[in-house]
Amino acid sequence: MSYHCNFFIVLCTIDDEENQLLFLRYSDAIDLLKLLQNVFTCDVKRGYWALRLSVDLEHLGYIDESLQVAENGLLDPWVRAGSRMALQRRVLRLGKPPRRWKVPSFSKSVLRKIPEVYVQGRPLNSEMGAKNRFYNEEGTQCGVEELALDYYAAEGWQGVHTESGIWLTIFGLLMWDVIYADVPNVFHTRFQNAPLDLGTDSFYTARASIIASHLQQIHDGMAEEFLIKSWETHNGTSCRGVNWDRHSLDELRAAVTCVRGSCLASFCKLLCEDYRSWSSGMPDLLLWRFCGEYSGEAKLVEVKGPKDRLSEQQRAWLLMLMDCGFAVEVCKVKPL
Repeated sequence: MSYHCNFFIVLCTIDDEENQLLFLRYSDAIDLLKLLQNVFTCDVKRGYWALRLSVDLEHLGYIDESLQVAENGLLDPWVRAGSRMALQRRVLRLGKPPRRWKVPSFSKSVLRKIPEVYVQGRPLNSEMGAKNRFYNEEGTQCGVEELALDYYAAEGWQGVHTESGIWLTIFGLLMWDVIYADVPNVFHTRFQNAPLDLGTDSFYTARASIIASHLQQIHDGMAEEFLIKSWETHNGTSCRGVNWDRHSLDELRAAVTCVRGSCLASFCKLLCEDYRSWSSGMPDLLLWRFCGEYSGEAKLVEVKGPKDRLSEQQRAWLLMLMDCGFAVEVCKVKPL
């Protein structure tokens, strides 16, 4: 039975005024989310709307409808990245027997374990809602990311706290010739910092052969050469995602040298296919250490303080990076 049929019956059974108001808010939200889904059939927000609708229906006790919304969302081509993974996890949690007997094909992929390490620090504060601050071994105040960098430095790792920033810069520099390829109707003014179709599905399809050739060269070890060429030729030119000031060329070269070509090619392909969905939410730390002069290893780390949890976008990124061949882990900082 639809929630509309039970609305007034359920409302009358709720004695507490605050809970009545909460029920009304969820019901209003459900109406709005259904309207949005019906009106905007092609929108990148559809994943978020489907997720919120499923969650709100569950809050009101409509588990079967909540599950159906999540399952339908997974059939929607506009539902991607973190929202898609969140819906997959909801389907696995809500769709247990007797509601559903068949295990979804994505269950093993979604439920994979992400490696974890634990770091201890002396906390500066523990106020609710306050940013986690700690003292490092020198007695200096720092955040959880700096504490994690100190921990990894003791194991010989160099690195930066950057989240998506350094990766968007690397993508822009490695794929410069692809981004600015001669494709009709994507540059209408010389003041654009990206083609009009970057962030849409057509970016990849309009350049499929160029992208395939370029990614193969990155896979085969040409990444550092592309990086240096773009840096020296275009330094200071505005390009979406590229920050010329935050990271030095030496830092970028070190990172690219230590990340395998196959990993870089897979990462760049992902952003070419869906820049909008995957241009945020990457792990906090990029770490590297050399094993000789011209080779090394790299690791991406998401840092979480006490009581922090991975967002669905962060979880989606970590699993996707594992698929691309990257070494990843979650560093959990705990108070002493």
